[in-house]
Amino acid sequence: MDFKNEIVTLLSKVINDLSVEEINDLIEVPSNPQMGDFAFPCFKLAKVFRKAPNMIASDIVEAIEESNMFSEIKQVGAYVNFYVNKQKFIENVLSTGQLSEKLSDGNGKTIVLDYSSPNIAKPFHIGHLRTTIIGNSLYNIYEHLGYKCVGVNHLGDWGTQFGKLIVAYKKWGSKEEIEKNGINELIKIYVKFHDEAEKDSELDDEARAWFTKMENGNEEALDLWQWFKDISLKEFKKVYNMLDIEFDSYAGESFYNDKMEDVINELEDKDLIKISEGAKIVLLEEENMPPCLITKKDGSTLYATRDITAAIYRKNTYDFEKCIYVTAFDQNLHFAQWFKVIEKMGYDWSDKLIHVPYGLVSMESGKLSSRKGKVIYLDDLLNESIEKTKKIIEEKNPNLENKDKIAKDVGIGAILFNDLYNNRIKDVVFSWDKVLNFDGETGPYVQYTHARASSVLRKANYDMNESKDIDYSLLTDDLAFAVVKTLERFSNVVRDSANKLEPSFISRYVVDLAQDFNRFYHNCPILVDDVKLRDARLKLVYNVKVIIKESLNLLGIKAPEQM
Repeated sequence: MDFKNEIVTLLSKVINDLSVEEINDLIEVPSNPQMGDFAFPCFKLAKVFRKAPNMIASDIVEAIEESNMFSEIKQVGAYVNFYVNKQKFIENVLSTGQLSEKLSDGNGKTIVLDYSSPNIAKPFHIGHLRTTIIGNSLYNIYEHLGYKCVGVNHLGDWGTQFGKLIVAYKKWGSKEEIEKNGINELIKIYVKFHDEAEKDSELDDEARAWFTKMENGNEEALDLWQWFKDISLKEFKKVYNMLDIEFDSYAGESFYNDKMEDVINELEDKDLIKISEGAKIVLLEEENMPPCLITKKDGSTLYATRDITAAIYRKNTYDFEKCIYVTAFDQNLHFAQWFKVIEKMGYDWSDKLIHVPYGLVSMESGKLSSRKGKVIYLDDLLNESIEKTKKIIEEKNPNLENKDKIAKDVGIGAILFNDLYNNRIKDVVFSWDKVLNFDGETGPYVQYTHARASSVLRKANYDMNESKDIDYSLLTDDLAFAVVKTLERFSNVVRDSANKLEPSFISRYVVDLAQDFNRFYHNCPILVDDVKLRDARLKLVYNVKVIIKESLNLLGIKAPEQM
């Protein structure tokens, strides 16, 4: 029983000048419940009918058929307002037990998501957090909608920085120190290289020479490169394990080394390559963009070459419906350029390539710095959040079982939620006071609400599989009904989140649900003597718990049973 679909059906019988899709898109949910549960604005029809919108709304109300799904349909100003039959609505939402089940929108089509993608031999710092968790959340959201997702970690594992690292290792490195201290030692010698190269420019020439050896298959150069890569991946996976994030592919830039020549030849065969000062470029003047650089004058390839090659490989391998790239906003031009090159190559799937940009993250103390090694490592940040959470637990609930696991789930969840609560394009300022607040619009607040619902169900010894005859009329009071209305929105919020590539829709939704539930919890006793009322309210609590848990899961956040 879909109330919105019923509204569309009723309206389409009396409005011939709008398509079913247009009617559906115009339907709103009023912020004030007094104005109905759904509303149809008539402004768009004013030109068609040459009448004032409020008169059109009045005519529609007179002409529309009655439906037992609505208790009232009335005109308010320029709107037709629909008031649902509360009991039918509540029963429809709560009785199926399918609120959190996966949807079939995707019908098994494939979505490739390219996210995280740190550079080998460089620190995994707070600046990598956003791509990693936005990408992971979009992966979960699309999977919930029935798509087959492929998460690709396109590692930055090729380029002149490896020539620099080889020079640094040969001049100042120690195998024992690197084996002992891992990526920290690699960063230390890499930073030293940059300090020394400022005084001696010949070091940069040596670095380029070593990278050329790598490209030409020099065994010593490639052995060192592989060693640096293995050490880095080991460190990265520690962070991914903390975040409980996995990837389906770690095919990085180096994976495409033997595949780029065919793509460059294809660009030449299609007469897209022009030569400029020895470099190969694709002109994009007509698109008001600078040219896309394919190879430098020495023949070496660039990011764009590898990205074009990777996109063609992914289409051939996965036959994706969409290929989504989660990177910082400042890479907009890069993606616009090579997306256009793919289009010029004649590939009709070029419009399936989607760049998902995001803003920067900074600490309250100021912007992050990287080149000189002054960075906030992500594992340090996560561990600090876990420790701070553990202290809060010791103060508030010292006898809590599994304190360490809950501190980890809440501490990491707090950081993730703080980031994903913001519209992704906005810059994020990180504040401990805000992140670990158990009362605000935060991760701990939502997790605590889930734990509260779980506690009620435990005390009631609630068994969702036990068949009970629920009297849904007992949930028609304003507070319970507000919770049910928010629960009903869940699937559409997930769809909107996927359509707009915006995980913050989920985080803001689950805060709404937690707030609605807490108002209900504080004003409507649940474990009452009246068995019918108790069973009805427990049914509501159970559904809230399920949807909070699933919402957090879509964000990559755990939902503790106790806190």
